[in-house]
Amino acid sequence: MYAGTAVIVLSLGKVHAAKIGHYDFTGSARFAWSIAYVALLCASAYGVGLPELPRGVLQALLSGAAAALGAAIGISLIQLATGDALLPRFVVFWAAIGVVPAYALCNAVAARDRRRRAGRDRVVAVVGSAESATLQSDLDFNPERPAQLVRTLGVAEARGAGPADSPLRRAVEESGATVVVLDRLAQNDESVVAQAAQLHESGVRVRTLSLFYDEWLGKLPVSELERVALMFDIGEIHRVRYGRVKRQVDIVMASLALPVCILVIPLVALGNLFANRGKLFYRQPRVGKGGRPFEIRKFRTMSPDAGPTDWTSDDDPRITPFGRVLRRSHLDELPQVVNILRGDLALVGPRPEQPRYVAELVEKIPFYGLRHLVRPGLTGWAQVKYPYGADDIDAVEKLQYEFYYLRHQSLTLDARIIGRTLRHVFAGGGR
Repeated sequence: MYAGTAVIVLSLGKVHAAKIGHYDFTGSARFAWSIAYVALLCASAYGVGLPELPRGVLQALLSGAAAALGAAIGISLIQLATGDALLPRFVVFWAAIGVVPAYALCNAVAARDRRRRAGRDRVVAVVGSAESATLQSDLDFNPERPAQLVRTLGVAEARGAGPADSPLRRAVEESGATVVVLDRLAQNDESVVAQAAQLHESGVRVRTLSLFYDEWLGKLPVSELERVALMFDIGEIHRVRYGRVKRQVDIVMASLALPVCILVIPLVALGNLFANRGKLFYRQPRVGKGGRPFEIRKFRTMSPDAGPTDWTSDDDPRITPFGRVLRRSHLDELPQVVNILRGDLALVGPRPEQPRYVAELVEKIPFYGLRHLVRPGLTGWAQVKYPYGADDIDAVEKLQYEFYYLRHQSLTLDARIIGRTLRHVFAGGGR
């Protein structure tokens, strides 16, 4: 999709230079601005969910049109601000028209590939009944790699009646499975492991439950949290260079966002005057790195007499109409750039919780405090993978994603999370 965008824009630029403007395209400033327009189109396309999220031709065409319109408006505003025709209208207009069917085609290819991959990864799992239901739900919800759970067996079923009986092998062969998943009890059963070894030799992939969750679902299973909590390196603790670079990136990005926050303040104050009367900012204690408390800053979204801030819900009556707009657009989060500059927050990390919730969750959830070994984030893996948490059960679910982040903490994963966060913002998600 990105290569196609570049071909369309640069080809139109070359045609304009040769046939209309009569100038050297690659030797002019317009070549560099064409690259910038390509970047804008690609960012807009990713933001609206292309190529893989739209689920139909019409939706793909509408998403492509929205991406093209957004990029065209963006480059036009830049030209208006600079007072210079950085790109010919011929290139801007016809590129915006040309990418729409190209993006729809890419979406169709991505959808077909997703269906093929889902059919290719057929899973037989040797797990308990409760884990079986959870695994099916997670595969249906938001997997990193699509897969189809074709059969589940208990350990007793997979073990068989005698040495010559191989029910696990038989289940894999009958279902055409390509992946076998073993939970902790299955890994301790000699018969099950022996059958899994034979299947592995024949080309079937074998994974522990923990590794399958890690590779296919982007999380760690709650049943394995205690077992693996201390068995991996954490980037901010064990890789000094990563921690330093991450902090430098945080400072640069927050410094760039600070002027935007300052410009937005009068607009939010005006909105508050009509639909959200009260204080402009909202401050609340949160738990940071090392368990140290700090005060988080946001634009206020609830009525001044809202009282203690408990878990919120979509239809929370405490949120004002203008506050709901701020939440949907995520503008209420902008003042947190000050927290990032102060070192309270990072761009990416586990979201900080209130001290009273942390005290409760530490008592209920083993190794919950491990998330406080790193600096909390403005956004995080749990936020882009799981809906907004509203109770203790959601806190457990989010912790599974946060442990995945701790296990794989890297600049590459941080960039993926930022990209998915921008996509979520463009799509209007949030509360």
